[in-house]
Order: sequence, then structure tokens, then C-alpha cells
Amino acid sequence: MATRVFITGASSGIGAALAREYAARGAVLGLAARRADVLAQLGASLPGHHHCYPLDVNDHAALAAAADDFVAKAGGVDVVIASAGVSHGTLTAEAADLPVFATILATNVTATVATFAPFVRHMKDATGPRRLVGIASVAGIRGLPGAGAYSASKAAVISYCESLRLELAPAGIAVVTIAPGYIATPMTEKNAYRMPFLMPAERFARRAVRAIEGGDSYRVIPWQMGVVAKLLRLLPNWLYDAAFRRAPHKARQSAP
Repeated sequence: MATRVFITGASSGIGAALAREYAARGAVLGLAARRADVLAQLGASLPGHHHCYPLDVNDHAALAAAADDFVAKAGGVDVVIASAGVSHGTLTAEAADLPVFATILATNVTATVATFAPFVRHMKDATGPRRLVGIASVAGIRGLPGAGAYSASKAAVISYCESLRLELAPAGIAVVTIAPGYIATPMTEKNAYRMPFLMPAERFARRAVRAIEGGDSYRVIPWQMGVVAKLLRLLPNWLYDAAFRRAPHKARQSAP
């Protein structure tokens, strides 16, 4: 039986790369994203028959309806990937950035919960390998200046997925956290600074799918960024602060 995979944020970037990788492996896909036209083009370009759901992940009722529809049409679900996410620079001192904080946290954190929630009951009644996959980021390992909302949201995804992994282990459902480093996507092409170990999205997708199939609890991709992340976590605050307080900032959405 073909693997049945549901992916949010599927119209571009990491989500689209994962869709192409799974389709090449013969999977049946449920693809969710806001841009209906781009989503339809992606679905039509992939080998096999797939199901497209144009929706905003912040519409939790639409997510739940899509989950039920996909399970009914595909006969179940094996892998759910919460890949939808947004990233903007934010500054706490700027009043205009407060709604940007709220949007980033809602899209990156709450929508991850809303993506998983309607699938859990279906997965509990199933057998065989079942995976819930949260897309985090190495930016969630330590806070970065000018990226308070994004770093906080990805740190929350890491901790949330860890909690969920423990909750669902008795039911045989694996929770996989993937923490990308710099991946070449429309999101990162806006960064006006050097991005070490920048990886093509297609290569990232191949490695991510291997980690998902293996049931890894946590994987940083590329591995070089995993080493960097571990070293940064070990730095005492005074040394980390001295090294990163002048780090380049991501562009603010609300900046003139």
C-alpha cells in the first residue's frame, strides 16, 4: 500500500520539496496551502493522484475538515507534516511589530497543533508506522537578535513536539522533529546576509524523508548545522551574547 502523507505549507519551499520527494516515492498526498492556483499547479505536476486543500492553517475548522476528507479518500494516514510557517524580523520596541509577533506564533505554533489534532484519533485506531512531523528550525536553539518571534516560535515547536512524543508513545505514534538550518527557499532568499551550509531544498527533502521513515525523534539538517547548534547551546550566556549581539537582523515585515 502506498504511504499516505498530509503536508501543510505545500505550495512552496520545504513543503513543496517534501511533496515532490514523497510523490517520487509513490506516496498518496494531501496538500494544504493558501495559494490555490500554485497548489493546483503543484498537484498536477506530481506523479500519481493527490488531494489538494486550499486553506489557511490559521483556519482550524478548515484544517479539521481537510484531515477528515483526506483520511476518508486515502483510507487512512501514515505521515502528517506541519510544514507551514512564516518568518519576519521583529523588534519588541516597535508597536507595529506586535501583530507580526502574533501572526508568527499563531502560524508556526498553534497551527502545528491544529494540524496534528484531527489526525491523532485516526492514527490511534490504526496500526503500522505512524508519524507526526513538526518542522522546527535551528533558530529555535538559541534566541537571535531581531528574530524574537521566529526564534520563540521554533523553540516552542521543539518543546511541543517533545511533549507530544511522550504523550503518544503508548499509542505507537512517533513524533519527529526536523530542525532545518539554512535551506534554499523563497523564505531564505530574502536574507541579506551570509547563510552557512545553505542546502538545496530537494537535498533537504531527501534527508528529511529518511529521518521520518526511520522514526528519528529529532534531526538537524544539514548535519553541520547540528554541530553548530550543539556548540551554541553549550556556550555560557556571556560568551553567546558577546558573539551574537551584533548579528545581522532579518528584515521586518512592518519596516517602511
